[in-house]
Amino acid sequence: MNSPRLLAALTVVNLLLLAFLLLSQIRSAQADNVAPVLRARALQIVDDRGRVRAGISVQPASVFKGKPYAENVILRLIDQHGRPEVKIIASTDGGAVSLVGRTDEVQALLAANKGQSGVELQTRPDNRRVIAP
Repeated sequence: MNSPRLLAALTVVNLLLLAFLLLSQIRSAQADNVAPVLRARALQIVDDRGRVRAGISVQPASVFKGKPYAENVILRLIDQHGRPEVKIIASTDGGAVSLVGRTDEVQALLAANKGQSGVELQTRPDNRRVIAP
């Protein structure tokens, strides 16, 4: 006779334990548990197909087309074809915002670096306008 009572008591204890574990998992999956800081070397946001559509990264100092560039942080917003359409750059030299149109020849650049600032507007290689103070 004690055996059915013991089995019933164990079943109730198991159900209570299961309910407690399920509720604790639901609470931990909620957005209320936000880490105060996210630390990483880079961050990428991808679309449903796994293509990178946005990224933030630290670029080491380098030389590009014979021109030296300081270490910088860059945010890129990328279209569905993999072309960065928007870039925001920050370095010890200053900052810049670059907007690119359908082709690389169509672009707008707002920059403040190395003691200079200005806006460059371009619709084709031979149609470029620089606005500077």
